[in-house]
Amino acid sequence: MSVGMRTKYLKINPLVPELHKIRLAAKILARGGVVAFPTETVYGLGANALDGRAVRRIFRAKGRPADNPLIVHIASFQDVQDLVAYLPPRATLLMQRFWPGPLTLIMPRSDLIPDEVTAGLDTVGLRMPSHPVAQALIRATRLPIAAPSANTSGRPSPTTGQHVLRDLRGKIDAVIDGGPSTVGVESTVLDLTSPVPTILRPGGITYEELQAVLGKVAIDPAVKGQQVEHPKAPGMKYKHYAPAGEVFLVTGDLERVVARVRALVAAWQRRGRRVAVLATSETAPFYQDEPRPDYLEVLGSRRQPETIAANLFGALRNCDRHHADIILAETVKEEGIGLAIMNRLRKSAANRIIRA
Repeated sequence: MSVGMRTKYLKINPLVPELHKIRLAAKILARGGVVAFPTETVYGLGANALDGRAVRRIFRAKGRPADNPLIVHIASFQDVQDLVAYLPPRATLLMQRFWPGPLTLIMPRSDLIPDEVTAGLDTVGLRMPSHPVAQALIRATRLPIAAPSANTSGRPSPTTGQHVLRDLRGKIDAVIDGGPSTVGVESTVLDLTSPVPTILRPGGITYEELQAVLGKVAIDPAVKGQQVEHPKAPGMKYKHYAPAGEVFLVTGDLERVVARVRALVAAWQRRGRRVAVLATSETAPFYQDEPRPDYLEVLGSRRQPETIAANLFGALRNCDRHHADIILAETVKEEGIGLAIMNRLRKSAANRIIRA
């Protein structure tokens, strides 16, 4: 595959996908191509999960390290039997409760899954997306689809078709544009091969929801910033979600956070830097007076953290469009989907945290 190939752009109805467009994308996947498609979390970059050569095209298009495993997307419960060596006892309960939806389950892989998908591990991550376009595409292809986020590796994940085109136009065969993703952060990844089910990546299904079903649930130290050498799930090892500007998280009592952010804006602007602030609707009015940031993005309300999650990656990309050198982001409570928001912010900031 060479850069400069023609990328087909397929605008589609996200609720009632046009069958001829789905079939066109399915044909591309069946012949070993790569297609970006919407899910409820973020856009995925898909290839036939049973074809190692097709999967390698994902890695080349993204510039993704080969030891970073992929998630396999399916459209029926029957598909699981062929893709795992055995079904852990808790898996059926979780699938019945959360599938289709933003939960990936790590289970022992079957011999059908090539090493390219799992980075040579003996486990595989499976997910059943709920987005109608993703469901229709998988069913039409009649194959499991390996799909990481459809962005250049290390960049903020894409939540619109236009985000995908900005990163991957000319590098992939097609983009199916089904409008903005609703969850906005990737799926929760839960390891069922450990003695206690362990969250390797927080996402659209929360720790609290999993705990209510399973009782005891662990959180991998990598979720809160500890580095790992051999990742069992995407996003555990490498720099992720990073815009061009340097991201700093400002944490502490909210009133002190606002004061510290305003002081940092003034200090960096005196040094000739363009400064963006990622705020919430509760704090945004306090950044309207001088010193004002060069760009202010309101992510949503702290009372509705789901809106913050949905807007986060788009906001980081908007900071690039406004040529921000420095990006100051307020932190949120690490409960509910806030755990996923803070995981992504830490990755974006490479753990640069300023305490107010």
